[in-house]
Amino acid sequence: MIRLAGVQFQQSGMWPSDSIESVIIQRMHEDPIVYRYQSMDELSFELKLRKNIIVSARSMNQGHSDFAIFAKSRCNPQYWLLTSVGGFQLRYGVKPSDAIRDIYKNSSLYAFECATAMMIIYYHAVLNSIDEHLFNQLFQNLYLYSWHSDPDLGIHNVKTSHFLPGDVVYFNNPDFNPETPWWRGENAVVLDDGAYFGHGVGIRNANQMIQALNKTRRPGSNQSVYLENLATRPAFQHLAKYSMMPRGYNQHIIIFHNETSISYDRYLYYLTSFSRSLSLL
Repeated sequence: MIRLAGVQFQQSGMWPSDSIESVIIQRMHEDPIVYRYQSMDELSFELKLRKNIIVSARSMNQGHSDFAIFAKSRCNPQYWLLTSVGGFQLRYGVKPSDAIRDIYKNSSLYAFECATAMMIIYYHAVLNSIDEHLFNQLFQNLYLYSWHSDPDLGIHNVKTSHFLPGDVVYFNNPDFNPETPWWRGENAVVLDDGAYFGHGVGIRNANQMIQALNKTRRPGSNQSVYLENLATRPAFQHLAKYSMMPRGYNQHIIIFHNETSISYDRYLYYLTSFSRSLSLL
């Protein structure tokens, strides 16, 4: 259900019936959770960003970037510095917007794992949803590594089995082969046609995704891969309220773990554990 300024929202032909926006609206109406917006601008922005997440995911699928563990990550040195842990640090003097676009423009120069892929998709989608100058102000200290993100994205988890197009979900492989730990799971974008995009796996429906990952279990295992009841989302309404005011530098904590293809939930666990340990000092 959708409530707009306290009133139940009913779509009235604002978007074509076969559009991605209409599909998202329909899925929201079918969800027992109430989606609340203070204005039509807030709702429209979320629909726009969700659509662009899907577009960015499909574009990555059509590109030539490789799936790689952190030790074998690579990037275009014209825009990024490859760190010792396999992260991409924005070069001094490079515009964040140019660096993000280059991942899509010169995709063959890049290799990264699936959590990093989700963050690239998020940044690319936000860039296509807000003013470029504002994007460069907000994300001027861009660093790509696993689920590490700028706090302005507001990445968070929602416990649900009712996924919306533009959500990121996780196919968990609890009995993965220890010789190929990068198949511990697959982060994937929910597309508008019921399929999912996962970097390194491509576009598949849920059953196909599970079948593919089941082939990577430890020998003799009969514990199937499953889709977790968690949706990872950016803070849509927060992003909708960004102004053009310049922002200062903020240092953000980066959690290094060297575990390829972890879920955002697992990364959040590491981040929370580290924060608690600091509070005890």
